[in-house]
Amino acid sequence: MIEGVDTAIEILTKVLVDKVDAQVKYVLGFEHEFETMKENLKTLQSYLNDMEKHKDKYKTVEDASAKLRELIYRIDDLVVDCQNRAEHEKMKNNNWSSISPRGLYFRNRVGKSLAEINREISIMIDKTFKVISPVIDLSKSEEVGNSDSGRELWTPDTIAEPFGLAQDTSTLKEWILPCNGSLKLIGIVGMGGLGKTTLTQKFYNDRVVCSRFSMKIWVCKSTLDELETMKRILQQLEMEYHESDRNVLLRRIREALINKNYLIVMDDVWSIVGGWWNRIFEGLPKSENQCSCIIITSRNEDVVKRMGVEKERIHQPKPLSDKEGWSLFCKAAFKGEYKDPELERVGKNILKKCGGLPLAIKTIGGLLSSKLQLLSVWQAISEDLPQIFADECNSHDSLLATLQRSYDDLPLKLKRCILCFAIYPEDYEIEFDQLANWWIGEGFVYQKGKKIARKMALECLSELISRCLVEAVRKRNYDGRVYSCKMHDMIREMIIKVAKEESFCSLDGNNANIATIHSRRLGVTNETLLQPLDGNSKLRALLLTKANCIGFTRKVALAKVKTLRVLDLSHVKFEKSSEFCENDMWHWITSLKRLAYLSFQDVANLTKLPRSVKKLWGLQILVLAECKNLKQLPRSITSLPKLIVLDVGNCTSLSYLPLGLSKLSHLQELYGFKIPDTTTPNACHLRDLKGLRELRVLQLDVMDGSMIEEDELTVLEQFQQLRMLVINAGDHKDKVFLERLNKMSPPKSLEELYLRHFSGNTTPEWIAPELLDRLQYLCIEESNMLQHMSDRFRGSKGNKWKIEGLCLKFLPKLEETWEEIKSAMPGLKYVDVSHCSSLESFTCPVKNIGFWRKPEEENEEPDVVSLMEEHHQCHHADDMN
Repeated sequence: MIEGVDTAIEILTKVLVDKVDAQVKYVLGFEHEFETMKENLKTLQSYLNDMEKHKDKYKTVEDASAKLRELIYRIDDLVVDCQNRAEHEKMKNNNWSSISPRGLYFRNRVGKSLAEINREISIMIDKTFKVISPVIDLSKSEEVGNSDSGRELWTPDTIAEPFGLAQDTSTLKEWILPCNGSLKLIGIVGMGGLGKTTLTQKFYNDRVVCSRFSMKIWVCKSTLDELETMKRILQQLEMEYHESDRNVLLRRIREALINKNYLIVMDDVWSIVGGWWNRIFEGLPKSENQCSCIIITSRNEDVVKRMGVEKERIHQPKPLSDKEGWSLFCKAAFKGEYKDPELERVGKNILKKCGGLPLAIKTIGGLLSSKLQLLSVWQAISEDLPQIFADECNSHDSLLATLQRSYDDLPLKLKRCILCFAIYPEDYEIEFDQLANWWIGEGFVYQKGKKIARKMALECLSELISRCLVEAVRKRNYDGRVYSCKMHDMIREMIIKVAKEESFCSLDGNNANIATIHSRRLGVTNETLLQPLDGNSKLRALLLTKANCIGFTRKVALAKVKTLRVLDLSHVKFEKSSEFCENDMWHWITSLKRLAYLSFQDVANLTKLPRSVKKLWGLQILVLAECKNLKQLPRSITSLPKLIVLDVGNCTSLSYLPLGLSKLSHLQELYGFKIPDTTTPNACHLRDLKGLRELRVLQLDVMDGSMIEEDELTVLEQFQQLRMLVINAGDHKDKVFLERLNKMSPPKSLEELYLRHFSGNTTPEWIAPELLDRLQYLCIEESNMLQHMSDRFRGSKGNKWKIEGLCLKFLPKLEETWEEIKSAMPGLKYVDVSHCSSLESFTCPVKNIGFWRKPEEENEEPDVVSLMEEHHQCHHADDMN
């Protein structure tokens, strides 16, 4: 299906109709032109959809699609301009178009643009109509099986257990575990999607293996150069390093590993050009008293051999047997249950076409799980799979064809979202927040009813993961909320293929994202050349992926690009002439009239924002988190009419936010609100937030001297939409402050609560089940003073917590028992504990890092794990909350 056509229709019918303020249409007087435009596009879409099904007959479809795609982007720009202008003037209470010269000019420009666009669409309809038969049925019914009604979506947890790896794991153990005093090299070789990494992970996390090796290191080599590889090894060894000299880093690695039994996995090695492997290998300790091992996975057997692995120690995983494949297929497609023998027959026919490849089986199974279990639906999918995949199970192209079948079946919004992965480097770990902000900024996802845009984005990512098109990397153990993700290389190749066809972004012959005059989205690495952007009038999104420096002056090509919706400069470092560079950059940024998402996260030398930031009428998301030197926000920031997210969390030099935040009536997420002292002039206080009725997330930061006034004790309970509250109490010990914090009234709508660096001896009285009866997750951490939960925390016989997830970390004086916690929280399903040495009788480790998960079945044993023993399995556990 043509990405541009469907995107346009969705934008026009849902965004334009639902979101463009009525004032725009009626004041401008262009409602008739908008309606004509929509109807014409629907007609043209019907024609092009028919042509798309018969590309061999209609050679003009590609040209027509490209022209329409360009037209769609122009329409979208026009709609956004109208929305932004309307929101800006609405905030100022102006009737802008009737009097002001700028309003009249804007009205004239919109009118001309609409008339021109409608003429072009009419011409396209006439030309297309002459190509295809005029007897096309323009009201085709939906195909049977497209509805997900009545079907629960399949999730990756259903098939989390690896299949068909028992024999492979046994082989590796026989090679590796016997201790003969030598450094062993093992190779695992096979095509993409065969399960090399899955097999290695299963071995890596095996309890016997964990007990054998005191040091374990995992490096995904395809994403790293030699220097980054060394640094990654040191990170996992928890060794500090401040140098960039390879010899120094290698010496520190050797010192950390000497006289240790270590296991190193070099995953996904493509090449050893440049001699990087020889240098690293020569530096590793190889004492006869050690029992150490290096495992190398690659698609290229020759690479593994040249890395020193003997042929006898190269393992090639076999495709799954029919029995193993069917077990995996059932887990994915049926969730393990099936009753119709005819579906089994068709399913096994589909399975044959997967050639025993786990990735293909899971992908097709995930697709089928979202379909009705009807024989006609499954038969249609079976017939649609390319025959070449059945005949050549190891064919690269046939696997891509199978994966594309899953892409074709995605809903429109998911197609647009998944194409964003094409700009990221291979094996790149992508933060969910960046993806969500990008999707929102470009309008790929947006608020739907009471579901805010970020919630919609999380659902989109979850569905992509459930269809095995995206892999979760870091997620919260309690409920699986994804914090970062990545894409399997084979799926990425398929996505890149589609992205090229749809002109979603520009890529070179090696599938690397590049800047061109036609680029629409760009992920910037250290190798990216920006000068080819000269003359570009299409660029919508620019994000730094593997780059932390960008040279910028008013003369560079990027400074002439005015079409950006998304600009993520996280972690950027300004050059030496930083003040001049920063001024030039802000001059350019504030000229981006359609900019919706701007991130300067973790920009070390960002000290302030210019007043001219108020020019960004369309800005929805502003991220300044971790800008440690940011000292002040301009008051003009309160004039951003469409802002929904403001993030100044962990900006340690920022002591207050400016007055007027209540004017940001659409604000949904506010991170890093600084509670000021009583004397700071022009500071925004808690009482000044009362107007933020749409607030869903609030993070409060307590500063030195922070004080809660008497008239602010009930402010929080007025936020009836608030779902998440984070209080970073800053180890504030002032008795008056603690007393008032204890008297605050939170909203009953809270679902998640985080209390950090709290200096009281007992938890605040308002953390009680009768006051927070919707709370599902509670996290208390980093408090050296907290000794007890309050009496109200424990509830009463008829009033217990509904909490399902609990996190207690770095609370050395907290004296509670497992019995007391269970009694207060009978519905508890997950507990995460770390460094709480005074807790008693807990069913999981409390002095180090551990977790407990309630068994789903009564006869199952509870899941109790020490994360110190399973370090790799639960890596970054502290970041999951």
